[in-house]
Amino acid sequence: MSIEVKGLSKLYGEQKAIDQISFSLQQGEIVGFLGPNGAGKSTTMKILTGCLKPSSGKAFINGIEVNEHPFKTKKITGYLPESNPLYVDMYIREYLSFIADIHQIPNKKKEVEEIIDVVKLRPEANKKISQLSKGFKQRVGLAAALIHKPAVLILDEPTTGLDPNQIVEIREVIKTYGKNRSVLFSTHILQEVEAICDRVIIIHEGKIIADSLLSHLRNQQTANFIKLSLRENVEEGEWQALAAMKSCRRISEFEWELEADDPETLKKQLLSLSLQNNWNLVSLQSESRSLENIFRDLTKSVNNE
Repeated sequence: MSIEVKGLSKLYGEQKAIDQISFSLQQGEIVGFLGPNGAGKSTTMKILTGCLKPSSGKAFINGIEVNEHPFKTKKITGYLPESNPLYVDMYIREYLSFIADIHQIPNKKKEVEEIIDVVKLRPEANKKISQLSKGFKQRVGLAAALIHKPAVLILDEPTTGLDPNQIVEIREVIKTYGKNRSVLFSTHILQEVEAICDRVIIIHEGKIIADSLLSHLRNQQTANFIKLSLRENVEEGEWQALAAMKSCRRISEFEWELEADDPETLKKQLLSLSLQNNWNLVSLQSESRSLENIFRDLTKSVNNE
């Protein structure tokens, strides 16, 4: 396994930033690491990259324990932190050459020019970093994370500050590099996860609350939901008291999302009511829920426990 986390915890005084979390990534996996602000994503990534020591537990990169051998693991890890620290008084080539020297990369001039093309920095290549927009600064940070061709790539909010066209380009870079490497990246743009990842890990209040293939997570979280669409206003009290229904959420003027322990029974009850009351029923079907809705419900349910 390229990344392995076993019982990892980090405490700040009595506060637990992460609490006994465990997960692993295989080579070739691109995994979205999701969670609300303060959930523990950045703390976990800092531990994986050797920038922060855990309070307990272990993290491994390609079988090497990070806390015991931080320099070894940094050689095979590419890291773009959320803050993206850059030496803004340096020129782009100068900065990337400096990073290449740190990694002792042979043929560094060739590698610098190659990575400039990979992250589409060529139009800005002769500028100082201070002259760049936020989006291009983000590309410089990504170039620095990739220049030594790491086996593991850890990206904390990699598309921050990018416009929609730039996001698509960086998405392709991540997908290309992820074919033969392990990529763990956090983002609040859930469409990015759906476009890039096959698997997601969701962390909330320092604990892993979901770790699943995206398709499996959708199936698990969608199975009990149906969507009711009508062409007219109907008194919700006429059907919201049905025994088969657990919850109801209005999603537009004439549409509702319903949750039931037995969706098929609820469908039958609603169909029967629509016939009895002459409702103008448009559709009544199992809902394919967005990752955004699933994420919101999972984190909300933990808050309410």
